[in-house]
Amino acid sequence: MTPISRLLAAGRTRSLEFFPPKTPEGEENLRSALAELAGLSPSFASVTYGALGSTRDTTRDLVIGMNRDLPFPTMAHLTCVGHSRAEIAALLDQYADGGVANILALGGDPPADGAVTGDFAYAAELLDVVREHRGDFCIGVAAHPETHPRSRNRAEDRRHLAAKLSRADFAVTQFFFRVEDYERLRDELAALGCDRPVVPGVMPFTSADGLRRMAGMNRTTIPRDLSDRLDRVAGDPAAVRALGVEVAVDLGRRLEAVGAPGLHLYTLNRAASVQEVWSGLDA
Repeated sequence: MTPISRLLAAGRTRSLEFFPPKTPEGEENLRSALAELAGLSPSFASVTYGALGSTRDTTRDLVIGMNRDLPFPTMAHLTCVGHSRAEIAALLDQYADGGVANILALGGDPPADGAVTGDFAYAAELLDVVREHRGDFCIGVAAHPETHPRSRNRAEDRRHLAAKLSRADFAVTQFFFRVEDYERLRDELAALGCDRPVVPGVMPFTSADGLRRMAGMNRTTIPRDLSDRLDRVAGDPAAVRALGVEVAVDLGRRLEAVGAPGLHLYTLNRAASVQEVWSGLDA
C-alpha cells in the first residue's frame, strides 16, 4: 500500500478516520459507513486504537481488512502506554505481514490512577521502535494546535512536537475550531526548522454533549459564538448535526485557503455528515 507521505507530497489529501465498534449495532454502523464513504475515493483512512490497547485486535483486523479490500491505504493508530516492547513488535509484525504501510504512533492516555505501566510512557519512545522495525513503515504522529493536554506551555509543546516530527513523516491534528490555532502551530514548527506536513483534523460533530465532553478531554476551545449556537439547538439532534456540517465545511475551506496539505475528517462511523461536508468542500 502507498505511504501517506507520498500522497502528501503529490498534492492535497482528504482522508477519513473510523473507530473500532464494540457492539453488533456499532459493527453495522461501521459497515454501512465504509460502504457509503468508500465511494468518495478518500486519499487514505485511519482506524483508532482504544485506551491501553482495549481495541488492539479489532483495530488490527479492521486495518488489515480495509487495506486488503479498499482501493486506498488505511493507517493503524498505535498507542504504546500499557504495552511491552514485545507486544508492540508482535503487532508491527502482523501489520507488516498484512501489507500495512502506515502507522500513527501515539502515546495514549495513562490509566485513571495515573500509574503508567508497560515499557513506554511517550509517543517519542514508540517512534524509534516503529522506525527500526522491519516493514519500512511511514509514520505519523499527533499534533495539538492548542497544545497537548500534558504540555506545561506552548513553547514546550512545540519543541516536543518538532522533535517527534524529526523522526516521523507527517502529523495529524486533534480536532479544533480556530484556523489561527493551526496557522500558529505551523509557523512555530517552521521557526524550529520543522517542515513536515501537518494535516488538520476536522470533526463534523453530531452531538452537543458529545462535543463538549471530547473538547474538555482534549482541551479544545469551543469558540463563544459556536457555544452560543450549540445552546440554541442542543435539544434538536437534526439541527445540531446540520450545525456540525456547516462548521466543518467553513473550517475546511478556510484551512485549505491558508495552505493546509490536506483535511482529515473524523467520521464518528457515520456517513451522512461526512458526505455533506465533502460535497460542501467541493461546491
